[in-house]
This record gives sequence, C-alpha cells and structure tokens, in this order.
Amino acid sequence: MAQVMSTRKNQGGHGVQSAEVVLRLLRLLVEAHKPMMLRDLAAAGGMPPAKAHRYLVSLAREGYVEQAGAGGLYDLGPYALELALACLARLDYVRIASAVLPDLCRRVDETVALALWGSRGPVFVRWEEPAHPVASNVRVGSLVPVLRSASGRVLAAYLPAEVVAPFIDEELRQAVLARRAPGPKSRRAVEQLLAEVRSTGLARVSGDLLTGVNAISAPVFDHRKRIVLALTVLGDASRFDCFRNGPIARAVREIALEISHRLGYRDDMATA
Repeated sequence: MAQVMSTRKNQGGHGVQSAEVVLRLLRLLVEAHKPMMLRDLAAAGGMPPAKAHRYLVSLAREGYVEQAGAGGLYDLGPYALELALACLARLDYVRIASAVLPDLCRRVDETVALALWGSRGPVFVRWEEPAHPVASNVRVGSLVPVLRSASGRVLAAYLPAEVVAPFIDEELRQAVLARRAPGPKSRRAVEQLLAEVRSTGLARVSGDLLTGVNAISAPVFDHRKRIVLALTVLGDASRFDCFRNGPIARAVREIALEISHRLGYRDDMATA
C-alpha cells in the first residue's frame, strides 16, 4: 500500500498541497460513513483543528460539506452527492438501465426508479415519473431502509450476508424499540422474507415505508450473476396492483431480466 501511495504522489510531478489537503478531508468523510467532529477530522488528517476548519469553510461554501448547527458535526454536502451521482452515471450498468426507465414508466404508468447498494445502504440513483407522480419525499440520492422498502429487500436478498447483516441488525433493533413499526421483527422473519424474494424474483411492500404507497422491485444482475441494481415501481396504493402475478409485477420482472441480459447475465432468474 505504501508503495502504491508513493507512486500516486510521484505521478505528474509536483502537485498542489492545498488541493491534497482538501481531498484528504473529503476522503476522511467518505470513509467514515458518518458525520465527524472537527477535532476528529483534524486528528485523522494530521493537521491542527484551525487549519482543518479553514478548509472545511471553503468546502462548505462550494457545497461539498455541510455542518449541523454552530459547532456541529461535519458531513458531506449536497454537491458531494451530485458528484457521486455523476460518477455513477458513467457506470455502464446505471447508464444501460436508465435508458429503459422511460419506456417502463409509460408501460405501467407509475413512478419507476433504480436503487443500488451504497456505503450507507440502499440509495436511489435514478427516478422517472409519470403524469401523476407518487406523493413521496423519496428522490434521487435518498437512502431507504433495508427491511421496509422493496428496493432494500431485493438488494438484501441477493447481496452477501456479511454486507447486509449490520444494517438488518440495526433495523431490527429499532423495530423492537418502535414496537408498532411495520416490517419483520425477528431474524427468523427476515430470513423467511428474503427467501420469498429469492424464490419469486420480486419484493413487494404495501405501505411499509410510505403510508399509502405500494412498491414492487426486481433484481438486476451483471455478467458475474451479482446483483447490481434494484428496479423498482411504486405508486399510490389506491390504484397500484401489488399482486405477484399482476401486470406491474410481470413488467418489472421482465424489464429487470432484459437489463440483466444486456449486462451479460445469461441465467433465467424468473422462477415464479
């Protein structure tokens, strides 16, 4: 690792030290997966708090970081999200999948979205709305829970257990505290839920995440048979057909398989 870092520093001749400091602070926030105190950021970056604060002020002005109140924790800002989404847009599987969203949206006449597994759990990266968009505060960049969202359930069903286990454990703990929260309340219930997702190739929720909103999601696989995206359709429960063999379920399963084939997937995922 030290050799790799040394090579990077030597590439391209002399760099700009201030730029390296800025990028170091951003990298620390990314790798922390949570907001950080100024003193912790400064210590991790190997600089005095006063110096770190000056750079963070500049980053905040440009939207790369934000601070919760006076003297509050520092976290990634809105433009950092835009930068991350721009990078995602350059990934082939996001670009390929995004191209079919308008057609699927017209076909089912409901909101269509793409979600992937990020460092902090399931996150929406694309969003296509019909003439009657669903009433929701969930949009591109929104994180959603694993167990109470169709996208989260699909991703959890096919990702390695060690990746999703910490998120599931935390949500189960919160569900026990909340008592009346929708969704599974035990590990056994979670395993049964994810087994059903794998057997049908679909995840469904009826108001679990958003009251009055139904959703159906199907997995998108790459050429290595790894899940890379969740293709999700959601809409108002008063008109949304959430049946496993209904027209929306058939459409989302069919399009998810079509995208998977474009990504090199060659095994039949439709077991239901």
